[in-house]
Amino acid sequence: MNAVIFDCDGVIVDSEPLSDEAWRKALRSHGYEPSDDEMATTVGLTDRAVYAKFAAVADLPPEDELIEEVMVECRRLYSTALEPFDDAVDAIRALAGNGVPLAVASSSSRRNLDIKLDRFDLGRYFDFTVAGDEVPAGKPSPDLYLEAARGLGVDASVCLAVEDSQAGAEAATAAGMRVVTVDRGHGSGRVRGFPVVSAVDASMLLTFLGRE
Repeated sequence: MNAVIFDCDGVIVDSEPLSDEAWRKALRSHGYEPSDDEMATTVGLTDRAVYAKFAAVADLPPEDELIEEVMVECRRLYSTALEPFDDAVDAIRALAGNGVPLAVASSSSRRNLDIKLDRFDLGRYFDFTVAGDEVPAGKPSPDLYLEAARGLGVDASVCLAVEDSQAGAEAATAAGMRVVTVDRGHGSGRVRGFPVVSAVDASMLLTFLGRE
């Protein structure tokens, strides 16, 4: 049976600007001002991969210490400013109602992924979820998507991935999945080489799956 695997940040919830804000605040507190271009290259990556990028160009505290600073600020922002994308929520509910197996493959930590899904009572629609700290390598490596397919009990080749980042789209492709990317307007042209849509729609996803 065909399945749909969703990225979370930037696809289901509008968390990327909040994460960006938290990373900028933490980096500034340690004397480094990241450029917009630098921040754009972090979309879709795990926290440890983001830390590695900036640790290569800035004098930063130890990885766990800085990431915890970022996560404390992220969670504060999630509790006050996080919003879902209504189109994705509607599509997830419709697909679940049609019996389509659904999973989430997110670069977020397990703790943060659960916070985001639980905040909008979305976890119940997914048959399986996997977080960035639960696999050996984050996106663009295929580990997250391969684990999602394994968790659903299906072959990766019958899965459609819904992404918004280059790293994520490349990860799903490396896993052997079809990919559609959604442009949320945070960076026009950021994802190249993949089908792009302006909104997530259940009928459109079923068409990509060959079920309509």
